[in-house]
Amino acid sequence: MNFLGVDPGIRGGLAIIAIDANGAAPRLVDATDIPVVGVGAKERVDVLAIRDWIVQHAPQHALIERAQAMPKQGASSGFKYGRAVGAIEAVITCCAIPLTIVEPSIWKKFHALRGGDKEAGRQRALQLFPAAHALLARKKDHGRAEAALIALAGAPRQPNSPQGESPPGESGKTERQYHEF
Repeated sequence: MNFLGVDPGIRGGLAIIAIDANGAAPRLVDATDIPVVGVGAKERVDVLAIRDWIVQHAPQHALIERAQAMPKQGASSGFKYGRAVGAIEAVITCCAIPLTIVEPSIWKKFHALRGGDKEAGRQRALQLFPAAHALLARKKDHGRAEAALIALAGAPRQPNSPQGESPPGESGKTERQYHEF
């Protein structure tokens, strides 16, 4: 089963992880930076490119980090971030993929990450997905890595899988939105 993980925003990432019913270790199928069009103040999420990438991988479920204002973020950049998140959620919804919104604290706790250390998240993803080193090789690939970690933290697991515990949604700590057409 394929899961889409999303680290939202203009500088975020998308990742597809596959979890097999036979209990094999999850694998990172693909990851990419959020595609954008335009520059500067006119920079926007490229929704058609995201749609094409999602359709290519056909995930059965999507997990996205909850959007929230950042400390010391100006009104203009906050609006740009919110617009990007809304566009990404709309693309997922238009692809008729069920969507779960995951709290940052939940997925970071699941992976034993603290604070906003982007490099620690990338290193954790490299530990979990060593075969996908090429997708996460650069320090600036932290958005891709976080997207993979978000998907893994929220995806259901087999009882004897390495991660073993219930996903955040089963503990009532995420908001679930299901869209069926």
